[in-house]
Amino acid sequence: MSDWRIYRGAGLPHDGARHLPDPPPWRDFTLSSGSGSGDAEDERGAARRLGVQRQLVENLHPRPEEVEAINAALYLRRPLLVTGNPGTGKSTLAHAVAYELGLGRVLRWPIVSRTALQDGLYHYDAIGRLQDVQLDRAVGGERAERPPIGSYIRLGPLGTALLPQREGQDALPRVLLVDELDKSDIDLPNDLLNVLEEGEFTIRELERSADREPVSDVLTDDGDKVAVTGGLVRCTTFPFIVLTSNGERDFPAALLRRCIQLELKPPTEKQLAAMVTAHLGEEALVEGEEYIRRFLERDAGQVVATDQLLNALYLTQRAAGAERVTRNRLAEMLLRPLDRPR
Repeated sequence: MSDWRIYRGAGLPHDGARHLPDPPPWRDFTLSSGSGSGDAEDERGAARRLGVQRQLVENLHPRPEEVEAINAALYLRRPLLVTGNPGTGKSTLAHAVAYELGLGRVLRWPIVSRTALQDGLYHYDAIGRLQDVQLDRAVGGERAERPPIGSYIRLGPLGTALLPQREGQDALPRVLLVDELDKSDIDLPNDLLNVLEEGEFTIRELERSADREPVSDVLTDDGDKVAVTGGLVRCTTFPFIVLTSNGERDFPAALLRRCIQLELKPPTEKQLAAMVTAHLGEEALVEGEEYIRRFLERDAGQVVATDQLLNALYLTQRAAGAERVTRNRLAEMLLRPLDRPR
């Protein structure tokens, strides 16, 4: 019987880590390493999020109400507010839309309790600019030319999504994922209202210097340089924005009325089969039938995420040579309900 373990707990050094198998496709960061062309980067990101074998699956069989809500958001140029339990595919939805419609890399803005609107719009490195000015004066004296202020500004994910289309570009929207908005400070949902309604914002530092530098080149979240005139960023094509929430808080009515709302339910058996096939192949459906059935037949109200099932299928495949009791113990550990009291 082959030993699937890398770490054995024997306290004796060995080179087992050199023989680690390939990671699960959804944890393979070489698929989105940030190198290569933009198209290649989009492909790698889609592979990691949607599955390396997604082309073998017709689609992930979204429910009619999911398709309708996405199209409503596209038609009305409104954000899509997606709620649901952890692991129901809220974040993946943004990547699926970007992949099917050829909208390029998904801009991702992860939200934490300290996140402010400014973090999503742009960052101005005032300290870095001050240091460079002092250095230039030390070398070149008082007549040294001051560095352009745009060199110290980088647009955030939201700021990049609101950039106007460049001349000659198709009027295609960017896709922005605002992940776990319910984790935010109480003020952020309200702070978003004006930007989402008007589709524009002002970079104050560029606005103040517009008489000296009417056009400034700034860095985007993509790492590209773009020209901003007068400090104003105003979209010409409203982005497709997905706001996700695990339902840990309520949002103000002013935000809700500006959004298309969608509640994602746990995946059906058909959706689950498509997901497993996209990530692990057809054989995983057969070899992991027992664990897939256990996932589908869990008690109503139990919160178990689909990526927990994928983890269990992947690891029990790798431990195929282990005793059945070991595989069952691994599956039980990985499929532990998220709402089970500790």
